[in-house]
Amino acid sequence: MANRKRPIILRCPVTAEERALIEQKMAQLPTQRIGAYLRKMAIDGYIIYTDTTDIKAFTAELSAIGRNINQIAKKLNAGGPAYQEDIQEIRERQEQIWQLQRHILSSLR
Repeated sequence: MANRKRPIILRCPVTAEERALIEQKMAQLPTQRIGAYLRKMAIDGYIIYTDTTDIKAFTAELSAIGRNINQIAKKLNAGGPAYQEDIQEIRERQEQIWQLQRHILSSLR
């Protein structure tokens, strides 16, 4: 081991399916050694991370707005009066949707 170029050994257990996937991806490259492939991917490979925080907030806000609109629609369908406050709340919530959408779109640029 003293003469090895790489004396530190890393071990990573995998399932048979994971091993097959690794071998399929490795077949796309000119390398035949799994150690060389895994080392290259660990050092030079990249991970695509997508921050979905804004989208989750947008979805939560849409869900809350949808519940409010459903409550108003249920009341109106039952023959209840349409209050100006309810209409105003719908407009405010709609404006929140547009603001969130603009924020998400601007952050993606």
